[in-house]
Amino acid sequence: MTTDPTATIRDAATYLRTWLESQAAHRRVPGVQVAVRSGGEPVLSAAVGVADAAGTPLTPEHLFHVASHSKTFTATVVLQLVEAGRMRLDDPIGVHVPELADGGSPLAQATVRELLGHQAGVTRDGTHADFWQLEAPFPDRAALVAAVLGGGAVHGRNERFKYSNVGYALVGLAVEAVTGVPYAEHVRRAVLEPLGLTRTGADHDPGRAGEYAAGHTALLLGERTRRPLGHARTGAYAPATGFFSTAEELSAFAEAALVHGDERLLSTVAQRIMQRLESEVTAYGTEIGRYGLGVDLSTVGDRKLVGHSGGWPGHITLTLADPAAGLVVSVLTNAIDGPAQELAHGLVKLVDAALQPRATVPSPPVDAPPPHSFTGRFAGLWGVLDVVELGGRLVLVRPTAPDPLPGMEELQIVAADTLRVAPEPGFGGTGEAVHLERAPDGSVRSLRLAGVTHRSIE
Repeated sequence: MTTDPTATIRDAATYLRTWLESQAAHRRVPGVQVAVRSGGEPVLSAAVGVADAAGTPLTPEHLFHVASHSKTFTATVVLQLVEAGRMRLDDPIGVHVPELADGGSPLAQATVRELLGHQAGVTRDGTHADFWQLEAPFPDRAALVAAVLGGGAVHGRNERFKYSNVGYALVGLAVEAVTGVPYAEHVRRAVLEPLGLTRTGADHDPGRAGEYAAGHTALLLGERTRRPLGHARTGAYAPATGFFSTAEELSAFAEAALVHGDERLLSTVAQRIMQRLESEVTAYGTEIGRYGLGVDLSTVGDRKLVGHSGGWPGHITLTLADPAAGLVVSVLTNAIDGPAQELAHGLVKLVDAALQPRATVPSPPVDAPPPHSFTGRFAGLWGVLDVVELGGRLVLVRPTAPDPLPGMEELQIVAADTLRVAPEPGFGGTGEAVHLERAPDGSVRSLRLAGVTHRSIE
């Protein structure tokens, strides 16, 4: 591993953006915002594609609905209140929302911890959830409480993981009861202002309508166009799904809330409580995920990551943080089938490829040209190849592959017109030669791999 990961990631940032642009175009995603942070600093902030049906170029400043990222904000303010001695994770929710106890709901005894970990057995959204179709308003406090009293318990407490927006909405009411101010106001004071986040809020702000990226429908049944979708306020559901933000600001929040040693919002002890395994998510007996308190727990390569995804009508988003190493990746897409997870995972994998060689490659000859003189994008009938410099090494990447790693190859510089694929197992990793043809100006005109010529398309 390099002794200065942040410098290496910063150097790789140009290709990270290029790869992102390739993926967005290949997958026909309207727009993608991305931010990468490392070592306490931003190393990439980019936006590709369009913000709306009029073709307005997407920028890093456009606002996105980030939906269930809201849960990480809610868990953060709860842990702040716990650290301040104003609330306990094991408080029954009925202590803070007395209507539940007064109405005889069994959920009155569910604890704040159980609600944050989706272990309280609460219905996900209730029996009338057409607000997710943007066909009805989201519930206010009265409607939320009525839905819970009318049959909010669908499992026994701690019986199994049951993802619930209703549960987080109840926690938001508890935050209001403890602080004496509206949830959005408390979040502003406790999180947004201390971090200087001006493009993030707890619920849709119609006054900033011109700043939002439009959401879009999926491409279905061979259709070539997407339909733009509208916006909505989320009422009592804001603590579960109401937040808007940008990739830049989400990554800054995730760094402050989740990276160990950064105690601007929470102590490292509180961060560890949030990130400790609370729930195993299973389907038909097979584990498919893990959850802490307001954060998903996942693994990409050798990295243990925490963060959250978000699914809003027309926006799919994901933020991942490595609490130990300080790497944060946030990807926001403005389509309901947007590949935020695939893009975020791909960026993490490219970062790790820059930091750690995948194969041992002999040093180039002393008179060899510099690595950057071999780089370029090349296309043939069988696809597109990128020869790129990552971590000071030459690497071959197939930029339209859904996962950049399986087809990635380390390249050895043999001569000015010859590279060699590192002889480790992989896609053609047999030590075969890659022959180059250069133009009079020294740029690479074409390369021949496995007997197949790929011509420069730059």
